[in-house]
Amino acid sequence: MSQLRLLPSRLGAQAARLLAAHDVPVFGWRSRSSGPPAAFPSSKGGGGSSYMEEMYFAWLENPQSVHKIRGHHVAQLDPLGILDADLDSFVPSDLITTIDKLAFYDLQETDLDKEFQLPMTTFIGGSENTLSLREIIRRLENTYCQHIGLEFMFINDVEQCQWIRQKFETPGVMQFSSEEKRTLLARLVRSMRFEDFLARKWSSEKRFGLEGCEVMIPALKTVIDKSSEMGIENVILGMPHRGRLNVLANVIRKDLEQIFCQFDPKLEAADEGSGDVKYHLGMYHERINRVTNRNITLSLVANPSHLEAVDPVVQGKTKAEQFYRGDAQGKKVMSILVHGDAAFAGQGVVYETFHLSDLPSYTTNGTVHIVVNNQIGFTTDPRMARSSPYPTDVARVVNAPIFHVNADDPEAVMYVCSVAAEWRNTFNKDVVVDLVCYRRRGHNEMDEPMFTQPLMYKQIHRQVPVLKKYADKLIAEGTVTLQEFEEEIAKYDRICEEAYGRSKDKKILHIKHWLDSPWPGFFNVDGEPKSMTCPATGISEDVLTHIGSVASSVPLEGFKIHTGLSRILRGRADMIKNRTVDWALAEYMAFGSLLKEGIHVRLSGQDVERGTFSHRHHVLHDQEVDRRTCVPMNHLWPDQAPYTVCNSSLSEYGVLGFELGYAMASPNALVLWEAQFGDFHNTAQCIIDQFISTGQAKWVRHNGIVLLLPHGMEGMGPEHSSARPERFLQMSNDDSDAYPAFTKDFEVSQLYDCNWIVVNCSTPANYFHVLRRQILLPFRKPLIIFTPKSLLRHPEAKSSFDQMVSGTSFQRVIPEDGVAAQAPEQVRRLIFCTGKVYYDLVKERSSQGLEEKVAITRLEQISPFPFDLIKQEAEKYPRAELAWCQEEHKNMGYYDYISPRFTTTLRRTRPIWYVGRDPAAAPATGNRNTHLVSLKKFLDTAFNLQAFEGKTF
Repeated sequence: MSQLRLLPSRLGAQAARLLAAHDVPVFGWRSRSSGPPAAFPSSKGGGGSSYMEEMYFAWLENPQSVHKIRGHHVAQLDPLGILDADLDSFVPSDLITTIDKLAFYDLQETDLDKEFQLPMTTFIGGSENTLSLREIIRRLENTYCQHIGLEFMFINDVEQCQWIRQKFETPGVMQFSSEEKRTLLARLVRSMRFEDFLARKWSSEKRFGLEGCEVMIPALKTVIDKSSEMGIENVILGMPHRGRLNVLANVIRKDLEQIFCQFDPKLEAADEGSGDVKYHLGMYHERINRVTNRNITLSLVANPSHLEAVDPVVQGKTKAEQFYRGDAQGKKVMSILVHGDAAFAGQGVVYETFHLSDLPSYTTNGTVHIVVNNQIGFTTDPRMARSSPYPTDVARVVNAPIFHVNADDPEAVMYVCSVAAEWRNTFNKDVVVDLVCYRRRGHNEMDEPMFTQPLMYKQIHRQVPVLKKYADKLIAEGTVTLQEFEEEIAKYDRICEEAYGRSKDKKILHIKHWLDSPWPGFFNVDGEPKSMTCPATGISEDVLTHIGSVASSVPLEGFKIHTGLSRILRGRADMIKNRTVDWALAEYMAFGSLLKEGIHVRLSGQDVERGTFSHRHHVLHDQEVDRRTCVPMNHLWPDQAPYTVCNSSLSEYGVLGFELGYAMASPNALVLWEAQFGDFHNTAQCIIDQFISTGQAKWVRHNGIVLLLPHGMEGMGPEHSSARPERFLQMSNDDSDAYPAFTKDFEVSQLYDCNWIVVNCSTPANYFHVLRRQILLPFRKPLIIFTPKSLLRHPEAKSSFDQMVSGTSFQRVIPEDGVAAQAPEQVRRLIFCTGKVYYDLVKERSSQGLEEKVAITRLEQISPFPFDLIKQEAEKYPRAELAWCQEEHKNMGYYDYISPRFTTTLRRTRPIWYVGRDPAAAPATGNRNTHLVSLKKFLDTAFNLQAFEGKTF
């Protein structure tokens, strides 16, 4: 009997030199494109095995075993048998797949019946300690080269690799009881017959059916069942459109009549917004898991057609649910993400989301990813759609194991999904299940796939459906009878027909019945705000002073801070003594006061802990103890809500999506995302356009996320100047031509009717108030704040406690309060502006001595537009010309938004003249001198009282 031995420590120096001479790495193997090494000299002395034998068998003990690393390349994964899943038909030369491959190891066919002692590191023997070479190869092939292909040997953790080996190598692990097989068959029946029913009833309707991967439904249910068994109580799912209706029906358990009525073209929409197509909608449902008999909450997050955009949203919602439950290890709440193969490989947000998976403030303690790999992307062949062998290779960057499985082998799929759920629960890390399947129809039901994939679809048309294959197997082995199978089909068909009959009674579609994130108790029973008022947002001076004292100190003993930071804290203390605040202190006051009131605050983004402009300093770092930090905001009160401030990865798309999802979970939290510079939000434009701007209209989903976007023309160049306010204003839904009725609750009602709120505060106090108002409103709307850069330290940009104490509130418009306001009939020009340019205008007005002739009014809330207050200001100065001044170029900024609304407010009786930079392609110049020249030019125009003489409007 031969003894298996490790390389190179037990093979000897001579063998190690021999291997090196033949270019065979000692702890690795040749690349799969390499041919076999040159023939090794055969030495049959001693134990009777050659060096090549020893080398081959050592792979059983070596963690780099060839079958474990390379077996997936020859696994039988494609149900169609057309193309290898890794896009390459090459068989690695070091895999013994045929008798002739024995020569690679200097072995002969007679060696196959020799018995070998198995090492302790393999599990293929089960209770046996020795096996013949023939049996060793057979068991390895059964484990690694059949309907399951495993990629895990890149994981640099021996315990994790051994765990996976044990799950798959142990003989008999894939044995299912008769009851488990019958359950699997019943789930396949529901999955397939649901699609068949839709196809029969609505043959010409788009539904993005699951045909070809019907096994996804029992796969998802297996993950959920296993996770529920291990203690999971809340599962949050994200997925694209394909198979979504099936998931809603058979996983989430949405009432079938609610789904079927969506196909009725006569169904009227309730007055709840635009709504969305049926295969984008979400759902929230609490039910009993029938396998474990435990309560479980399932939430399918609504999503747009933009594939994979929902990934970070799901992760953020999952993180929030874990946070509110105190589930730090993810043992109660988990996420499942379903992907398409083309999108998983092609969309960059997948990579961004993976890189959040192990970050302390973003981890969800593992996600189960299920890839519906139908081997085509719309019409694009995978060989043209990706450069990597598999669509799942992106997961390797975070050491996530990847389990490829032939979707026409339902039992293999179920086993893999069960192991995936166990992996996630055991190691709190991501795992990928790659369901290699096919798409029986075109991209949608109206599409003709034979145009572009004729050979594939000829095979698909011949393909026996997985349900029939599996039913025939169970009938043949006696697990079920043909009659039982047919009765199961008839039973579900009857359920569908009865639901179809009830669906005809549905006359109105209520999108609120498809809500994915309800907030119990926040709204009334009809989903409406409990009031239409907002209390004053000021707080007591005692609270202001207390927060200020904490903000200007270090709460921990023996904590040494940087000397520069000491000066900053002393400066804060001096401001508190003088009852004033700058921008950073105002933010501190807003956050701290909300924490006192039990409101969780979370601030996320690139470099937010210190602040891009070194103004915030919410995390202090000990200068002498590595990684020792202090967050003073968490030391305000003993019973305060927790404050989370976290520097994010260098991602906008993924991180903004994450924070949006986080804000979905509860209305009682202030969740903020800050861009490093305002214009960087455009790499997250998909989240802004598809979720934030339109989320409530499409999905009746309120969300109070706050976007902090540093903005201002300060000569820093095109990329660090504009947060593109024109884009947010263009997407605002208030009507520029509709003159509103100024009712008692006009201010709050206007906020309720808008899709988001856009502000550009010019004072720290107003910034403080708008943050507090975001929580005190009886509903939630996204808040876009264009935040300052130079104003963070501008000596005039400070506010008194008097503007923040109890009884004070956010000012939508800050009117002129100087000498011009005392004699309005003498004012020749009234300039409206917003943001930083106000300070430039005040300085220029003073230098020209025009304080009595020119009034300056600040528009703090730009959208929804404050028609009522603008009307008051204009009427106050009846003899004044009206001008809008902005530092942005004319085709950018605010002018195109405010101009028609001014016209409507003034009933077209007075023009609103433009003062600012000329139209341009780039948002700002990169030349400092050009910046200053253009600034002087429009300031001169602003105070040239003859500038508009003779012009008409």
